[in-house]
Amino acid sequence: MINQQLIQPKSIVVVGASNDITKPGGKVLKNILDHHFTGKVYAVNPKETTIQGIDCHADVSLLPEVDLAILAIPARFCPAAVEILTQQKNTRAFIILSAGFHEESEEGAQLERQIVESVEAVNGCLIGPNCIGVMTPWHASVFTTPIPKLEPQGVDFISGSGATAVFIMESAIPNGLTFSSVFSVGNSAQTGVEEVLEYLDNTFDASTSSRVKLLYVESISKPQKLLKHASSLIRKGCRIAAIKSGTSQAGSRAASSHTGALASSDTAVEALLRKAGIVRCHSRQELATVAGIFMHKPLPGNRMAIITHAGGPAVMLTDALANHGMEIPRLESPELLAKLYPGSSVANPIDFLATGTASQLAEIIDYCDQKFDNIDAMAVIFGSPGLFEVYDVYNVLHEKMKTCSKPIFPILPSVINVKKEIEYFLSLGHINFPDEVVFGQALAKVYHTPAPQEFYETMPVNRETIRAVIEKAPEGYLKPSDVQALLDAAGIARAREFVATHPTEAIEAAQKAGFPAVMKVIGPVHKSDVGGVVLNVTDEAAVLTHYHRLMQIKDATGVLVQPMLSGSELFIGATAEGNFGHVIMCGLGGVLIELMKDFTTGLVPLSRIEAQRMVHSLKGYQIFKGVRGKQGIHKEKFIETILRVSALLEAAPEISEMDLNPLVGNPHEVVAVDARIKILKTQ
Repeated sequence: MINQQLIQPKSIVVVGASNDITKPGGKVLKNILDHHFTGKVYAVNPKETTIQGIDCHADVSLLPEVDLAILAIPARFCPAAVEILTQQKNTRAFIILSAGFHEESEEGAQLERQIVESVEAVNGCLIGPNCIGVMTPWHASVFTTPIPKLEPQGVDFISGSGATAVFIMESAIPNGLTFSSVFSVGNSAQTGVEEVLEYLDNTFDASTSSRVKLLYVESISKPQKLLKHASSLIRKGCRIAAIKSGTSQAGSRAASSHTGALASSDTAVEALLRKAGIVRCHSRQELATVAGIFMHKPLPGNRMAIITHAGGPAVMLTDALANHGMEIPRLESPELLAKLYPGSSVANPIDFLATGTASQLAEIIDYCDQKFDNIDAMAVIFGSPGLFEVYDVYNVLHEKMKTCSKPIFPILPSVINVKKEIEYFLSLGHINFPDEVVFGQALAKVYHTPAPQEFYETMPVNRETIRAVIEKAPEGYLKPSDVQALLDAAGIARAREFVATHPTEAIEAAQKAGFPAVMKVIGPVHKSDVGGVVLNVTDEAAVLTHYHRLMQIKDATGVLVQPMLSGSELFIGATAEGNFGHVIMCGLGGVLIELMKDFTTGLVPLSRIEAQRMVHSLKGYQIFKGVRGKQGIHKEKFIETILRVSALLEAAPEISEMDLNPLVGNPHEVVAVDARIKILKTQ
């Protein structure tokens, strides 16, 4: 696990050091020396006596004790070096830059296992192998550039890819973003993204620790650990954004249930990040922009004032914000307008023209901060055609960003014309957002990402009955009577239903259900696809006719008879997603579910707030209120049903797939009409 020797070592050795700074062993040593590491630095290379001005040892066995070892030697030599360092040199932190381990072969995997065993035998820390290294405010132990400004209040950045870490820093540094630490975990043989996040959580100090964390993740092997520590950090006042790549490779998978067909390799990831309160990004530029937003005051609301001297960018920013759920309230102030040049506008965007001055900008900002009570934050767009210097404008921005109570976001697009002025502005500790559309979309995403939930209201269920059904049932789809028993034990309202395996039983079932009735074939999984559902059966003669036809369908074992219910069709489903647990989906139901794909997701256990958000986020949410004369749906009963499904899944983790499709909802009730549950006891 991560230790003090890795974060703030008193001594570092580069094993495989070189005078050739085009090699990893040479460049990492140069970076350590150039970026003012104050401890002792050692070099190991059997072919040299001095490297970059440092005395060189021929072998690690000749070293004195050393805190941190950085290995840039062939993979096959790493286990022996680690063994000597751990056993003889009291080394407790390792960064292995070398490749050639489990990412290449089983032989490499065995070398990796040997190294982990040696490190863990002394309770040490291993980063890598196959990584670019680690940077903290005390040392820059990477073999790459750029080296960002490293300060405690910068961003903590954890990446599963070294090259991507470099590219993300290259996107962020020109905008003024600084870093507190950078961890490139490579193969994550011992320490992965989740372990670094755990360390940042366990050592968090509200007075000294960075409050912004960035993640680049290619795989999440320990989702519950990530959820626990990300949620914890956010509750402590941190803000976290992440890119999770590899979302489209697997795509939608083949599955026997509607829910299973909707699930993809990315469904659980999306639900996990949302549950943790992590802002999910999809590009380097977006991640860098979100990080910059995090470094400003949090938004108290979604009402924005746009202040500009250029109409076009303001219109594009207005569109980007409004199209993503932010508000641009209309403003009015003859007093402010009188202070601006003729032709200016204060309607929002507030346009004070290309001839506008720094003092006018100061007046506008003060009005937005102190007199416009329908404004929560400001975005200031100010560029230059290159005719004159604009230091005075950026000085006004600097002063107002320090003194105003409302957040101010600077959008300075003239990165060439006023390059020196922007560099000056950034040197004062600010961050620039050069693209107004990217900024607008990122700001909306930050605002709309929910906070992690602390309290979970588990609905009461009959756990004893649920366990009894699950334990006696074989793997696969449960028979209708077992499905009914589980729904009843979970308190999920369902339509009365009767099973018939004989024509006489079908008539009796219809009499009990009442006319009009619904008849469904039992056996085939997708009943509608094989013509196995008959609606609005109105008399006994029709019951017999449809019974005989349904029993002719391949794999039919009986007929289910239910009362005909009126209302809108909904669905709730769930799938087991390995270490992630169960993902619940809800949306508009019926036979078009896969085509419409109007659904939202959540990770079990669900809080009431999460369930409410799932329902409110549906594109078809208006249907709950009633549209075009059609009756609405009892929203709270639908939310309660989602929570009861969550409680059922907690009690029965063996459920691998579950469909309540359709449920019929109307203003009075939400009732499950058809249900399928599949269990897998070896998952």
